[in-house]
Order: sequence, then structure tokens, then C-alpha cells
Amino acid sequence: MNPEQLDEMCLNVTYYLAVHLGMSRSPVFLPVCITYLTIFMVGVLGNSLTCAVILRYRVMRTPTNYYLLSLAVSDLLVLLLGMPLELYEMWQNYPFLFGEGGCYFKTFLFETVCFASILNVTALSVERYVAVVHPLKVKHMTTRAHVKRVIFTLWGLSMLCAAPNTSLQGIVVLHYESLSETIQFPSKPLCLVKPTWIYNLIILISTVVFFLLPMLIISILYLLIGLRLHRERVVMAADNNSSFGSESVSTSHQRRLSKRNLQVTKMLCVLVVVFGLCWAPFHLDRLAWSYMNETSEEHNRIFEHVHIISGVCFYLSSAINPILYNLMSTRFREMFSHITCYSSSWSSRSSSQVTQRSTLSLKKWT
Repeated sequence: MNPEQLDEMCLNVTYYLAVHLGMSRSPVFLPVCITYLTIFMVGVLGNSLTCAVILRYRVMRTPTNYYLLSLAVSDLLVLLLGMPLELYEMWQNYPFLFGEGGCYFKTFLFETVCFASILNVTALSVERYVAVVHPLKVKHMTTRAHVKRVIFTLWGLSMLCAAPNTSLQGIVVLHYESLSETIQFPSKPLCLVKPTWIYNLIILISTVVFFLLPMLIISILYLLIGLRLHRERVVMAADNNSSFGSESVSTSHQRRLSKRNLQVTKMLCVLVVVFGLCWAPFHLDRLAWSYMNETSEEHNRIFEHVHIISGVCFYLSSAINPILYNLMSTRFREMFSHITCYSSSWSSRSSSQVTQRSTLSLKKWT
């Protein structure tokens, strides 16, 4: 037995666990907890309002908004179920008290909402591409029934793809092996990955398939949308110059339609950019944990910072979408104000304005 083994045998249980597993409570628990709780309050309020206005007002039940509703549900699941679990782990990293089922549930929840979010954003971008670039196909491809089927399919696919990583998780009991005996710590169970190499492969595949590839597709789609909108503006400008100030009814309607498409596309484009920026640290964190050298103190120190930043960005992505809707969408801004402020005079005026505008185009406006 070497001197290091002799030293370990003399340690008490608490110190032994601290040496091998790190501190039970994160040293940055308090500032991270305050940040998380702020994000929690903003995110739950904003996403609840998003769900409320889409479900309550018929004019808001457009194909585009159904995808935003699905995204809001995903964000609420992350905030209401995922964030408390992570805060608990930061407060008490071990032992894991929720058993085998809790270990599976935690992983399944995060994997499912991760996949569902990116698939919803991708489907939303495809819907916007069809609406702008191929407007004649909108009536057939973006009906409410079709969108609902797509959303349910995406959630089912997300749950199915979450199963492999979930199956690799399990409860592990830490033990100490000496020359004479093996000492176990049954009161200190851990929720860990069992076959590490398979987990590393799954993380690599999921990062490529459920982040890099979708973001590439989304970028190409919005590039094509931007080119189409630019061509439309050039054509309309040429038509206006040739008509010498006289504007037909069809031209006026086309101008309004193009303006609405531009506003919706701008909002969704910003949403996608923010989504990508917030989720990139999350995938970087998973890759770093999978392939870093755990025996290197420098790697562990860097990973601690990456893990904190990725957590804040991950939960921030679940809270920021309603803020974007309020800033960039006139319709959402009106509906948020309408559902939170019950002034009778404002309500009647707003209702009449919404009704007049909604008669123009229900499926093209968000």
C-alpha cells in the first residue's frame, strides 16, 4: 500500500467525499441562486402570458403562434421543473435523494425540452420560409390542424431521442477499495452516467444533429427569406416609380402584406439568433464535460466557469422570448397589455382595433 492510500484510509467520510467528489455545496450557490430566481420570475410570468394570450384570443391562434406556444410550454417545463432540480444540486450536490426514478426523470426532462426547443424553432423557421417564399402553399401546409400534428410529432420525436441518454443514467454508490476490504457509502448515492464512452458518443451526435445542423438549416432559410423580401421591396419601389404616385388597391394590400411579413420575420430572426447564442454554451458545456481531462485541475477550473455561464444562458433562453415578442411584435404587445390591464375604456378601443386589423389577414400576422 502506497502513502497516498494510507492517507486516504485515515480520512473521515465527509472529507473523503470532498476529496473525490468536490464540495457538497457549490461555492457560488448564493449569486447563482439570485440570478436563477430573477430569471425564474421573469420567465414564468412572460411564458404564462404568452400561453394565455394565444389560448384566450382567437386572433392569436395562427400557425406561427402555435409554434411559439409550444416553445413557451417547453420553457415553462424547464423553469418549473428543471431549475429547482439544478438549484437543489448546487445546494447539495450529493447525496442524490430522489432515487433511480428521479435520476431518470431529471435527464429525460432536460433532454426532451432541449430537443423539442430546437425542433420547434426549426419548424417555425420552415413555416416562415414557406409563408414568405412560397405563399401559395401556405393554405395547404400551414393550417392549424397541420401545425398541431407537426408539434405533437416533434414532441414525440424529442421524447424518443431523449431515451438513449436517459437509459445511461443511474444511481451509483461511492466505494473505497483497500487491500483488505471494500468500504461502501450507501447513504451517499449519486446520479451518474454508467458507460461513459457511450454517453460521450451520444452527446457528440446530439450536438451535431440537434444544434449545429438545425442552426445551419435555419441560417440558410432566413438568408433565402431575406433575399425574397429584398426583391419584393425592389419590385414595389419600381412599381411605385412607374405609377407616378397612383397606387392601386392590390398594390396597397401587397405593401401591407410585405410589411407584416417583414415585421414577423425580423422578430423570429432575432429569436433564432438569441436562441443560438444562449444554447451554444449549453452544448459546449456538455462536450467539455464529456471530453475533458478530469485529473487536470486547470481543466476542472475552466469547466466550473463554463458550467455556470452555460446554466445562466440556458435558463435565460427560457425567459427572454416573451420579452422579444413584447419589443418586436405590435400584436403581442397589445395582447399582453390587454390581458394585464382591464381598463374598460382602453379595452373597448383596443378590441375594436384588433378586430379591424384581424379581418385583413389572420394567418399572416403574429
